Amino acid sequence: MPELFAYTDGACSGNPGPGGWGALLRAMEGERIVKERCLKGGEANTTNNRMELLAAINALETLEKPSKLTIVTDSQYVKNGVTGWIHGWKRNGWKTAAKKPVKNAELWQRLDAAQARHHVTWEWVKGHAGHPENERADELAREGMAPFKKPAQK
Repeated sequence: MPELFAYTDGACSGNPGPGGWGALLRAMEGERIVKERCLKGGEANTTNNRMELLAAINALETLEKPSKLTIVTDSQYVKNGVTGWIHGWKRNGWKTAAKKPVKNAELWQRLDAAQARHHVTWEWVKGHAGHPENERADELAREGMAPFKKPAQK
């Protein structure tokens, strides 16, 4: 049975501003890539955190059957949120410890529902540090953002 990995990244030009998300999904047998799929998308006016969340959400939602996978992200926000903070938010009715509404709550809820179907291991990797799959996810995020960026002024 191949091992599944999803490498995810988000990008934003300005924060808020045009943004994109990318996900590289890979099925591996040892060192051999058995199957690979690239996903990307974007929005005209968004934030980097929203794009990071959408990268992970789309990676999970694209899997047709419950799977065991590792999601590799360069976002501490996503990794810490989904493995730690989310439990308190759910207990507190989607409020932070300071009793304020959780930012991006609808995306956190969507991520929570998407990962519930799967057995997910979350890993963090330093972004822009030469990790090949993270760099590819970043390229996909920038491609997803491209249609929403205004052409550069001369």
